Amino acid sequence: MPHAFRPDRPRPVRLDVLARALGVDGPGDGAGGGAAGGPGPGAVPVAGLALATDELRPGMLFAALPGRVAHGAQYAEVARDAGAAAVLTDPDGQAAARRSGLPVVVVPDVRAHLGAVARLLAGTESLPFPLFGVTGTNGKTSTVHLLDALMRRLGWRSAISSTIERRVDDESLPSALTTPEAPELHAFLARAAERGVDGAALEVSAQGLSRHRTDGVRFDVAGFTNLSHDHLDDYADMDEYLAAKALLFTPARSRAGVVSLDSPAGRRVVERATVPVTTVSTDPAAGADWTVLVREQRPDGTRSTLTAPDGTTFDLDLPLLGVHMAANAGLAVAMLATAGVPVAALLDATEGRLDVVVPGRMADASAATGPRVFVDFAHTPDAFAKSLQAVRAFAPGRVGIVLGADGDRDPSKRAAMGVVAAEAADVVVVADHHPRFEAPAPIRAAIVEGARASGHDALVVEEPDPARAIRRAIAEVGDDGVVYWAGPGLTDYRDVRGVHVPYSSFRDAQAALAEAGHLPGARCELACEPSM
Repeated sequence: MPHAFRPDRPRPVRLDVLARALGVDGPGDGAGGGAAGGPGPGAVPVAGLALATDELRPGMLFAALPGRVAHGAQYAEVARDAGAAAVLTDPDGQAAARRSGLPVVVVPDVRAHLGAVARLLAGTESLPFPLFGVTGTNGKTSTVHLLDALMRRLGWRSAISSTIERRVDDESLPSALTTPEAPELHAFLARAAERGVDGAALEVSAQGLSRHRTDGVRFDVAGFTNLSHDHLDDYADMDEYLAAKALLFTPARSRAGVVSLDSPAGRRVVERATVPVTTVSTDPAAGADWTVLVREQRPDGTRSTLTAPDGTTFDLDLPLLGVHMAANAGLAVAMLATAGVPVAALLDATEGRLDVVVPGRMADASAATGPRVFVDFAHTPDAFAKSLQAVRAFAPGRVGIVLGADGDRDPSKRAAMGVVAAEAADVVVVADHHPRFEAPAPIRAAIVEGARASGHDALVVEEPDPARAIRRAIAEVGDDGVVYWAGPGLTDYRDVRGVHVPYSSFRDAQAALAEAGHLPGARCELACEPSM
């Protein structure tokens, strides 16, 4: 099974043409030179671009980047044997690349040139469909899937790239990165164009912007959800993190923007934006162009009214939980309107309950009786707070949270996770999640310390084993309570010292309910089955 989309009809480009487009010298001969009297290396055509040797197909260009341990140019001979036609590298990799005997194009910074190369080879300089990009700390995945549901309601053939999946019309592949590297991204867009899609929506991470993954792409409409504490292992502080996301709202990367004012960073994005921007908010006092008013929150979803700048109102009925999901839906509708979709068409698209599932987000593992249990893919204090607020809105009894934190990821947010959990829940059970190569006890200790120092009277329990943790939470909240399991979503493993240990939180939650005597069968109205 392929792990990335590729166009069926790649567009070969001569190396000398590619070099001129990059503003560098054409390729020199490899160590072995070319055949006597044969065409020079500049005439060699390349079709496609790959960053890893296992992604290469015959005739492609191998991009050899410096790595943490070794320079990619050291694998140029492996690339040659895999069928690479040439190598793109930097001065540090030039000598190793030439030993392969392949033609070599040298640029000062390979990563900074990847977008331009990928766009040229994929033929994605212009696209025959509107392209939507969504950035923010939380809500990117949900907004992309909401955009997809709305595009389908409009009768469009759609393509999406999210943390969960890459999909072109009815073809789907799992995602490795939230935002793919430039070669994969442009190949995905080329494939979408070949399939005749009518619109595409992509998650755009801060790393995707600052690490050149989206270079060469210009979105018709960019959307901003929110900004909260995350990724401070990648960025020096929140200002640097915001600056990375704000890059999306510049003319080189988008034509227009829609910005949510539901977090303080929204106004800063508006101030920094150098493209036309419209705003949306669930806060009536924010003075946004578009406003979202939540009217009803139930275990099976959320209803809200979205009001456009001209006074047109949209009734949004979502099978998704929480004010934040209504906000994401409002952002999606406003982005489509900004792209020029007629109001009448949007009114038709939003009529009735919207058919949308965001796999792993608030997946309902509940049994026919007993407490409700939701398993979520969430990893920030802000996400915990919003989801706990969502379940509190309909919970008749106690609210519990089972949470952990990823090892080898931003440790500065762990105490804040505990604080938010103790503020918003009655029962806090701290368990191991993906410790990776960290010792799990200090990870738990940081969360527990935050929870116990919050000043709230929630019951705080440390239970390392996730299987025991969910059973404790179910027992503590009682039959009329709600348990929110934050972190694992529908993943089917735990990462322990680099080993993917099989474990499904969703399925174990259902087993725990059965063991507690709750009747089998689902009463859930949301996504009851894991997408695995």
